[in-house]
Amino acid sequence: MLTVFRTTAILEGISYLLLFALGMPLKYWGEIPEPNIYIGYAHGFLFIAFVALAAVFCYERKWGLRRFTMLFIASLLPFGTFYADQKYLRKQG
Repeated sequence: MLTVFRTTAILEGISYLLLFALGMPLKYWGEIPEPNIYIGYAHGFLFIAFVALAAVFCYERKWGLRRFTMLFIASLLPFGTFYADQKYLRKQG
């Protein structure tokens, strides 16, 4: 379970960065919207998966609402899931 959660966290962070570093410039500056659509779908799926896995993982590990809130906030910030992996998830393995 931890490996799946950590992998999802890293992939969600990468998709977030790709969305804003690649997808948005192509859409608005290059007028090429297609990559943004697919990156956005992938990011949306990974975001939902990350939050769902965070809820399950926090429940299983008996972590409180504070730790879940920190993981959720990390999913909203660029580089946040990388930080969450380092601070909260890597130590658990």
